[in-house]
Amino acid sequence: MTKSAIIIGAGIGGLTAAIKLADAGMLVTVVEKLDRPGGKMGEYRLDGYRWDTGPSVITMKHIFAALFAESNRRIEDYIELVPLDPITRYRWPDGTLLDAVSDQDSMHVNMRQSGFSNKDIDGYDKFLHYAGEIYSAVRLPFLERSQPTIKEILRLPVRDIFKIDALRNMHAAISAHTTNPKLIQLLSRFATYVGSNPFQSPATLNVIAHVELSMGAWYPRGGVYQLALALERLAIEKGVQFQYGTPCQRIVTANGVTKGVLVGDNNPLFGDTVICDADHTWAHENLISAASTKESNLRHKHHERDPISERSPEPSSSGFVMLMKASINHAELRHHNIFFCPQNSSKTEYSHIFDKLIPPTDPTIYVCATNKTDTKHAPEGRSNWFVMVNAPYITKYSNWSVDSIGYGQEIDSTMTSRFGLSGSREVVQYWTPNTFQSTYNGNKGAIYGISSNSRLAAFKRAANRAPDIRGLYFSGGSVHPGGGVPLAVLSGTAAALCAISDFDRYG
Repeated sequence: MTKSAIIIGAGIGGLTAAIKLADAGMLVTVVEKLDRPGGKMGEYRLDGYRWDTGPSVITMKHIFAALFAESNRRIEDYIELVPLDPITRYRWPDGTLLDAVSDQDSMHVNMRQSGFSNKDIDGYDKFLHYAGEIYSAVRLPFLERSQPTIKEILRLPVRDIFKIDALRNMHAAISAHTTNPKLIQLLSRFATYVGSNPFQSPATLNVIAHVELSMGAWYPRGGVYQLALALERLAIEKGVQFQYGTPCQRIVTANGVTKGVLVGDNNPLFGDTVICDADHTWAHENLISAASTKESNLRHKHHERDPISERSPEPSSSGFVMLMKASINHAELRHHNIFFCPQNSSKTEYSHIFDKLIPPTDPTIYVCATNKTDTKHAPEGRSNWFVMVNAPYITKYSNWSVDSIGYGQEIDSTMTSRFGLSGSREVVQYWTPNTFQSTYNGNKGAIYGISSNSRLAAFKRAANRAPDIRGLYFSGGSVHPGGGVPLAVLSGTAAALCAISDFDRYG
């Protein structure tokens, strides 16, 4: 008998899981509350301008190529991935400018032109070698499979356990390789790629720098949202059915076994398995009835831990975003631009976000201008700016409905006064933590699920297989292996493989 599966959410993890299950011969239905695929990967168009409203860069290209290849497709037939050179232009308040590239020799040239010394370059190279060693240690046991158990981790070669470097924080590990405050500031920022604090998150996350700075970054021609459309197209070709504008109300279980979901006005959809691509915390609070779980007995029996059962798991950071029409297409900007706050304000910025839980008063500013690669994304002579600063998750300490405009004006003023970005700019949309919460059913507006602000963060993310409900699985950036587009693909793959394995085991 043909098995059936229901995917809750058409985010990148959900789309991946749908493709994998369809390839395994299952009948797959995806239910999505939005009217489109992609989850946080979206787009907005207005008056000849176009913006990506979520992820803005693609790393680990091989992950996406493999997904298509395993479905007997060529990724090139679905999407054009353009290598970015430079990956990012970094700017400091004192006027220092550095174009980051993945070619090591070219990066050395750029660093010397920016005033970095041979000692700085040597420290940078040693850091990237160290980060590459982390990648080699975590790739198979952590990233490209479902969440390992403690016993499995302890069976790893001792040298790999040390390479993972989980017992010191990111900032400490970076500082051990370079004393240059600008490089420390640059490399520490990669913690924000998963919504975390470099002064608290494990040094293991320095692997993110390797993934971008050594392996390179790409941009899908037409916008990052084209990747979501490409995955949707592949899924449809495989027979996957999509029901957009269809919010899930509840996951239905009986005797600890998944039976399907209730959607819309509590209409039932029956399935042999359910993969939930929604935020894990939100799903447990809103989709899974406590009465339908076996809770502690099963967890104790299998020695599996569910972080949602712990008291108040810390959400990741959120973001404050402005979609802007810029009247000038500044020649000095690149596709990706980061404008650092003063170095003596860097630790304060993280403290505001993660300790005081207030918007930083002097934040680092990210500006993405896709018209630098796709000229049709803005009228001639103008530019489309996606401006983002990191912000805390929703708390009582901020009132975004009141403060958004004033805070945005402060950021815009900083870009003019400190970095000389002239010309008029018009904000066409504000995105705040409240927007992320209401649009994507997040955990207090967090973008990346729970934070990684602890030494054992790798073990705190929820597993892809529910520990207490047979036939229920989780995918997406809020669960193993973590946040970011390529990891969402790996998460969807892991969830699907868990489901397929369990079908073979239980029938």
